[in-house]
Amino acid sequence: MPKSVIITCAPTGGIHTPTMSPYLPITPAEIATASIEAAEAGASIIHLHARDPETGKPDPRTETFQQFLPVIKQSTDAVINVSTGAGLGMSMEERLRAATDASPEMASLNMGSMNFGIFPMLEKYKGWKHDWEPEFLAMTRDFIFPNTFATIEYALKNLGEAHGTKFEFECYDLGHLYNVKWFVDQGLIKPPFFIQMVFGILGGVGADLDNLMHMHKVADRLFGAENYEWSVLAAGRHQIPFATQSAMLGGNLRVGLEDSLYIGKGELATSNAEQVRKIRSIVENLGLTVATPAEARERLALKGGDRVNF
Repeated sequence: MPKSVIITCAPTGGIHTPTMSPYLPITPAEIATASIEAAEAGASIIHLHARDPETGKPDPRTETFQQFLPVIKQSTDAVINVSTGAGLGMSMEERLRAATDASPEMASLNMGSMNFGIFPMLEKYKGWKHDWEPEFLAMTRDFIFPNTFATIEYALKNLGEAHGTKFEFECYDLGHLYNVKWFVDQGLIKPPFFIQMVFGILGGVGADLDNLMHMHKVADRLFGAENYEWSVLAAGRHQIPFATQSAMLGGNLRVGLEDSLYIGKGELATSNAEQVRKIRSIVENLGLTVATPAEARERLALKGGDRVNF
């Protein structure tokens, strides 16, 4: 029997800005509501960023996260995943602070430095709500998102080993899989682990199905299929097709307004739950089942929601 499909939902992220969609969750209350609705729709993992409630700017502060983490935990059994990507331009200490304070079951971890270009979105919008938005997008023309071997090791030890937090290892290119393998060989990453393959970010691997097939094949060879769970996310219009392909290949998937603001061509998604319901329907129409939070915890060997600091 094929394994059930783990759906991750990323409700807000740190890439899209308030001008781009009126449905992007900004305040702690909006993020909590979006997360709870996504979990009720079928997401078993919620990947979380925080934003300044006044401006919508990415916010790494623990106090902002703590306004919605307990609410989500009290209202759903979903696995809560705290991003360490935070916002572009932040130091690793800033990026880790909320996660080390919260000690969640899961956290994300980018597995290599890369150009991270979101400046093309400048051409799509006029009349920005906040001055920081165009400046934030424009700076990525001359920006490297730093994730060095030293900073990755720092996160693995200070969040992973110290807190028992497992990671969503975000791999934006083939070399990032080999970086994971290096840390596996050093004994700092132990199975079962969770690989999130990311497609369609300018500076990372392109959203081409051949790339998905190749990365999956390489990951199986590097890690052994029995030692890891793999998932796929793709930016923008590629979101649902790539998620579907992953499910068909026996993988897992991620949706959410962090990755795409749309539900169909030219049609903004009005909620994260709308995207979750759409991909859940596709998964179930393929004859597959959607994983419960309990199933996700078991397959990823998570520590449990009773061992977090919120």
